Amino acid sequence: MRPSAFPLAASLLLLCALSAHAQEDTAPGSPTFSEGDVITADQVEAIKPFLPPEFWSNRDFFFYEGMQLEIGPFHRDYSSPPVYQEATKKFSGAVKLGPSNSLVDYRAGQPFPMEAIDCEGDPEAGAKIAWNFIRRWEGAGGKAQFYYSYWDRGEELPLYYEGNSAGVSLAYRPEPQFEEHGGDLFRREKRYTAGGPEVTAPFDARGIMLLSYRYKSSYGHPDEAKNDDTWVYVPRLRRVRRISSAQRTDAVSGTDFTFDDLFSFNGVIPQYEWECLGEMDLLAPMNSKVFGFPFERDHNFGPYGLSYADDRWDMRHAVKIRFIPNNQDHPYQKKEIYIDKQTLEPMYSFAYDKKGELWKVIWHNHRWSDDPNFPEYTGWEGVPEPRDLSVVSDTIVNVQTGTGNRIEFWDRSGSGFKSKGKIRRFIDVGRLTKGR
Repeated sequence: MRPSAFPLAASLLLLCALSAHAQEDTAPGSPTFSEGDVITADQVEAIKPFLPPEFWSNRDFFFYEGMQLEIGPFHRDYSSPPVYQEATKKFSGAVKLGPSNSLVDYRAGQPFPMEAIDCEGDPEAGAKIAWNFIRRWEGAGGKAQFYYSYWDRGEELPLYYEGNSAGVSLAYRPEPQFEEHGGDLFRREKRYTAGGPEVTAPFDARGIMLLSYRYKSSYGHPDEAKNDDTWVYVPRLRRVRRISSAQRTDAVSGTDFTFDDLFSFNGVIPQYEWECLGEMDLLAPMNSKVFGFPFERDHNFGPYGLSYADDRWDMRHAVKIRFIPNNQDHPYQKKEIYIDKQTLEPMYSFAYDKKGELWKVIWHNHRWSDDPNFPEYTGWEGVPEPRDLSVVSDTIVNVQTGTGNRIEFWDRSGSGFKSKGKIRRFIDVGRLTKGR
């Protein structure tokens, strides 16, 4: 499930008020590298067949002298916990696509089992994979500390935000204790996720707090969907303001991100047309060895500040999908997204402007909850082992201007809150002004 993606990243932005099927389906030759090999700048040609062509064409942003790219496991098992897999078996048979790619009769787990999706033969395959992406396993909630930086042709700008954020999944829960209410945390719940950040730095932004709701109705027909609600507490005004989040495709002040660019796609599926473009094997940073923020502030992310080349990259089975916006005012002509086939985690995405030219490259680093380097991610009732491969950093590069942004939250955990009482207090808008 997908409880923490919106609160942990989309709200952070609110703070700032491949080619043809034939090519994509043709597998490259066998790799000339093995697990444990270290790829340096003069050896990157060896990994070219296992990178998206668009990424390779802009490799100067990502590969650099001194890089130490470690080849990780080939197709490691990052499967979700039994409770999610059991929900998929139990409920996926009833799920179907409705008008405008809406999701009908969904309860919990993966809506459309990936092994049953025919990318070439099923015209609905793209939308089904997109829904699997939205409903991928991401734990019970999300807690992390974050750092959000701005980069301009290799220079980190003084504008930044850091703080902490939390989110909670309120619906579509697969744990047995929520069976009575149909997967809802609270009876007759209309929201499916809630959460937001608190800013602790810089000084002039300290104390800003946000709370956002996303609603179940966003899974339905666009005419019936309720927009996200967001409230922000502004310390200098000593009051809570409500923010309109209808325009999710607008660039946020001073950033190359839009709200819907987070995690490659953080939008509403029925607002787009979807297509599956093919399957392939790719290298990507999937289980980081890096200790970025808040563990380390000074890790080297390359001369542009936007690279994960000094880390471990896994070989993964991937699938590529494309969306085309239904809204003619959308800034993108299209976006193409590479997704890990097992976990449905985003790997790379490429956004094209109205002229059809590549505009933005978005990619991600991840961590595995069972990795001993990150022991703070613990289980909870119904899920003794989280088994969560989750994004811990988003990076976007505007290839037309050389600017970009990096969001880091390397301590992200999806263990959630310890009690319903704590959840009720956290998702109450009154919390934003309590004690102030």
